[in-house]
Amino acid sequence: MSISIMLHCNFFSSSPPKNLRSFSNLSLLFSNPRNHFPHKIPNLPKKISSVKETKTNADAQSPATIHPLPHSPTQQLPNDNGSSSNHFPDKIPPHEAQSLKPTSVLSKDHVLGTLLSYKSDPQSALKFFREVGRKRGFVKTVDVFCLLLHILVSSPGTNAAVRDLLYHYVFGDSGPSVRVFVEQLVECAGRYGFESNSRVFSNLLDSYVRANKITDAVECFRIMLEHDVLPGVMNFNTLLTAMVRRNFIDDALNLYDEMLQQKFYGDCGTLHVVMRACLKGGKTEEAERYFEEAQGRGLELDAVAYEILIQAVCKRMDSDLACKLLRKMKEIGWVPCEGTYTSVIGGCVKQGNFEEALRLKDEMVNSGMPLNIIVATSLMKGHCVEGDVNSALRLFGKIVEAGVTPNLVTFSVLIDGCSKIGNMEKACELYSRMKLMGIQPTVFIVNFMLKGFKKQNLLEDAYRLLDEAVEHGIASVVTYNILLSWLCEQGKVNEACNLWEKMIGKGIMPSLVSYNKIILGHCKKGCMDDAYTVMNDIFKRGLKPNVFTYTILIDGFFKKGNSDHAFDVFEQMVAANIAPSDFTFNVIINGLCKVGRVSEAKDKLNDFVKQGFAPTSITYNSIIDGFVKKGEIDSALSAYREMCESGISPNVITFTSLINGFCKSSNMDLALQMHNDMKKKGLELDITAYGALIDGFCKMQDMESACKFFSKLLEVGLAPNAFVYNSMISGFRTLRNMEAALHLHKDMISNNIPCDLQTYTTLIDGLLREGRLSLASDLYSEMLSRGIVPDNLMCTVLTNGLSKQGQLEDAYKILKEIDRSDKTPTVIVYKTLIAGHFREGNLQEAFRLHDEMLDKGLMPDDAIYDILVNGKFKGSLAYAGA
Repeated sequence: MSISIMLHCNFFSSSPPKNLRSFSNLSLLFSNPRNHFPHKIPNLPKKISSVKETKTNADAQSPATIHPLPHSPTQQLPNDNGSSSNHFPDKIPPHEAQSLKPTSVLSKDHVLGTLLSYKSDPQSALKFFREVGRKRGFVKTVDVFCLLLHILVSSPGTNAAVRDLLYHYVFGDSGPSVRVFVEQLVECAGRYGFESNSRVFSNLLDSYVRANKITDAVECFRIMLEHDVLPGVMNFNTLLTAMVRRNFIDDALNLYDEMLQQKFYGDCGTLHVVMRACLKGGKTEEAERYFEEAQGRGLELDAVAYEILIQAVCKRMDSDLACKLLRKMKEIGWVPCEGTYTSVIGGCVKQGNFEEALRLKDEMVNSGMPLNIIVATSLMKGHCVEGDVNSALRLFGKIVEAGVTPNLVTFSVLIDGCSKIGNMEKACELYSRMKLMGIQPTVFIVNFMLKGFKKQNLLEDAYRLLDEAVEHGIASVVTYNILLSWLCEQGKVNEACNLWEKMIGKGIMPSLVSYNKIILGHCKKGCMDDAYTVMNDIFKRGLKPNVFTYTILIDGFFKKGNSDHAFDVFEQMVAANIAPSDFTFNVIINGLCKVGRVSEAKDKLNDFVKQGFAPTSITYNSIIDGFVKKGEIDSALSAYREMCESGISPNVITFTSLINGFCKSSNMDLALQMHNDMKKKGLELDITAYGALIDGFCKMQDMESACKFFSKLLEVGLAPNAFVYNSMISGFRTLRNMEAALHLHKDMISNNIPCDLQTYTTLIDGLLREGRLSLASDLYSEMLSRGIVPDNLMCTVLTNGLSKQGQLEDAYKILKEIDRSDKTPTVIVYKTLIAGHFREGNLQEAFRLHDEMLDKGLMPDDAIYDILVNGKFKGSLAYAGA
């Protein structure tokens, strides 16, 4: 292979160090064919007789090509007379070298021979090299440079010179290629008997790294491997470290794998670099693999290797293994560093192992390490996740008192925690404190607080915070979306639209989420035309509605009872190549059930399943509840069995719907069977299920069973609601046990459960039946004082009760109150009064009421005519709920 490469004198393009100024004119020329390596090195004379002779020899003995060089330790060199000798010439005395005239031209062979004569005297070789470097006309070829380097590395005293020479060579741009130089170093070592693993190779590799020529360094390393030359472990580690710092992660790991194939494993430092590279590149499992392989090879691992492994394990969220490794370190006798404790504590908090995180914190502090802000913030986060924000705030107070300065993350965690529990007073205090410390709020903190204000319905505070965020330029579309959602949920769609315009005025363009929020607001108000207008605006803005957009509209039309429009939107979605989600299918099924088209919903379910829809308990709950409300209990049971056969577990809502249906159909045995099935499945009844059972038993006049379930309800910690109390009161009223009913009324008041119109109607009816007019009157006054307005049913109860007690005048006053309230009395009210007057023999008033009734447009029923004509009474005219 011919070589035509020149290393000009300008490869020392940067200023050399002070101790190498004598090398500033060093030239290694390869471009001239005459300067190539000779096939054989002729024997040099013991002395240089003249400059002229040297020049002649140099001109005559420079071949044009490089031939393979022998790798024997010594080379037979021809003498002047043509004979061969196995010895090198004596070294040139310094005074002869210095006596060379400036015009002298030295033979390369002469210089090589002289350098070889200094093989055991590196200082003299270096001095000779410096001297001949000053002579004009001498060409320092790469073999001269390589020979010098091999000689110099043999002595500690000249190692610094080697490093400087190589650095300036590598730093230049005019030298030979990496491969040429490395291979010449290898060949020179073989030719002249130097060890091939000489430190010169390690120094060369290090020089490439120091010169920031990482690609050349990697090439240098691989060529060395080709020639079975291994660098020093420290140099290899330096190369890997440089690669990692420059983010050549994959290249560094590949290079390490190549070393492993060469059975060169490096040391613990090598493992540290490789594992850290894995962490930097997000290859945590690779870091663990390298650790285990090194352990399997018998490498004596140190504490740092364990600590890097713990970091890797924490990054992949395996806090249990991290804790196990931490314990092993302590068993060996190592004290984990602060950073390791910090990583493990943070990992435990993230995985919900908060108790272990607190234990490790104590262990860390007891080991003499301070509680740093990262650990403290992690623990505060853990407390907040556990719902114990007060403990997080106490810890915050302790670290501040101890002189630890909270950072942005600390304030973010605490403000988020306080906002989630609705403690906006504390959240605002922390927010102000953060700003006083010079820490600027982020958009995330602003959004946390807005969500907190939303929980507490503090709209004015939210607007003030929004204005501040806009002023500081940190408000985002997400910030506005929080408020848009809030306003739409409250039905303040017009206000939401005004905020929308302000957002656009600030240069913040609405996202698809923004549009969906506004559409949802219009749908909740039943303004489907407005919702559709917003939908069209999405297209005008160049956005594309998503499945959620279409589903909101479908749900809105169903809730308006317009199922045809709902299916129109569904078809538009399919035509737009937007695949329906499970949420969409559930909305359609639920919508059909709500409008009473339950059988059609069941058929749709079968079609959707063929399209890949996987029904859930939500799906079947809609169908079961739909059948129950239509009174089709058998169909509801059939859907329930199908649900179970499909492997879908019924939940509390499922059982509650069925229990409610059975109770309404007076089938308490099946209701109790459902209750037992719930218990077998480990499900607890909710207040709705208890209410259905209690109401069912009350209607069956089985107050013993009703009281039993009422007691169970209290035992499990549930609070009876107005529905449960009304059912119990009604049940006792039916059995004419008004003392028990009145006792429940007192319980409602003491437990702050609001008594509604049904409560008072039932109690007053029962009291009037028993003739307890005074107490009935007191309850009526109490009802009016609470702002509860009587309806026709209450008026019927009053007139009927008063009439039976002969209080016809008071009963008639009730009729007049109905008139004053612009309500029309019912036929039952007139029938009650007519019957009362007829019983009292006041026939004239009875017929007058009949005429008044006709004047108001009310048509008397057959019962009234039987009273007036025949004087017949068909039983008592009692409260319809009796």
